Amino acid sequence: MISGIFQFEFLQNAFLTGIIIGALAPLLGVFVVVRRMSLIADALSHVTLAGIAFSLLLEKRFLVFAGLNPLYMGMAFSVIGSLFIERLRDVYKHYQELAIPIILSGGIGLSVVFISIADGFNADLYGYLFGSVSAVSRTDLWMIAVIFVIVILTIIFLFKELFLLSFDEEHAKASGIPSKWIHFIFIIMVALVISASMRIVGILLVSALMTLPVAASLRFANGFKQTICYSVLFGEISVVGGLFLAYYLDLAPGGTIVMIAVGLLIASILVGKLKVRIA
Repeated sequence: MISGIFQFEFLQNAFLTGIIIGALAPLLGVFVVVRRMSLIADALSHVTLAGIAFSLLLEKRFLVFAGLNPLYMGMAFSVIGSLFIERLRDVYKHYQELAIPIILSGGIGLSVVFISIADGFNADLYGYLFGSVSAVSRTDLWMIAVIFVIVILTIIFLFKELFLLSFDEEHAKASGIPSKWIHFIFIIMVALVISASMRIVGILLVSALMTLPVAASLRFANGFKQTICYSVLFGEISVVGGLFLAYYLDLAPGGTIVMIAVGLLIASILVGKLKVRIA
């Protein structure tokens, strides 16, 4: 595969995109897990699926939309879904967790409707569901690189605010932090990263890349920053290892990446139990 990376553009695109996603997804996943919003990735991924199905439907029915990258419509739907989640959290102040399953259900419903109108699945939609290395274009790579820069800069400048809101929202509000705006910015970032990740791991598996490396890192880390470092490390191991195994064994890259992440999680649990017994 290493020699192939230097020869074939699609492998270069897939490998570089995978490295970026392997860092981005677990990085935001740490904040998502700490805030007990792990299901938000599932909700927004299904909303993204609705956007992609809608884009493919438009392309099928209207020639003017031919050539439109479905990823753009998926991102638009994902961002809109994230805004609806924030709105519903305000509506159900005492039951804020209801916002996520509501949006998840709506996303699934819309997806099924658009797919049925388009007369069923096609090869493109299948690739978005489970990931497709060969489908990652140079345009996708540049778009994901831009998202990477935006997310990294946002986290650097808003790290203290995001940290306080993640662990003690009431204290953060009392300290004068504009929590609504921070929530808004954060959930937009999550929506963008989820929609960008689907090319590699697929819509149905993207939430695993945001949560499994974090779950594994929690068994080792002694602090928040350490949790971030371990999460990104495990995410990169999962993605790079998954791409290599998928290439040599002719497997689906999304499923292979997730299974490596599962293996890392199991190993971390076993190592944690071993440390307890030794202690």
